Amino acid sequence: MFIGEYRHTLDAKNRVSLPAKFRKELGSSVIVTRGLDHCLFVYPKAAWKKEAQKFAQHSSGGAAGRAFARLMLAGANEADVDSAGRVLVPDYLRTYAGLSGKCVVAGVSDRVELWDEPVWEQYTTDIERDADQFAETLGQKNLT
Repeated sequence: MFIGEYRHTLDAKNRVSLPAKFRKELGSSVIVTRGLDHCLFVYPKAAWKKEAQKFAQHSSGGAAGRAFARLMLAGANEADVDSAGRVLVPDYLRTYAGLSGKCVVAGVSDRVELWDEPVWEQYTTDIERDADQFAETLGQKNLT
């Protein structure tokens, strides 16, 4: 399980270092794809296979399902993790997420997310402000 947030820098070759705590579980090759809220999702291959099957189930259904499957599947890229623990972010994914220097690498259960640092800071400020309302909406007011 991936948890925590870490600050790293996208280097001049569009590589970002993955936290040492994540590397063993991620393995030597990962899948990087467009995520929600304009971040990138990074999956270990085994977790990606499960996610890809879920997306594929919707790929021949309604327009929304097809569009979402295309976003997630066609945008996916397999990337090797180098000996320094870095992964290359292709230009089209870097542009999608607006990555331009300082990044946040966040663990979110079965995946890792890559965020542009200022976007992450604004996003977390917004969700922290609305956390009680989110919990209420989800029916879990007594979250600990």
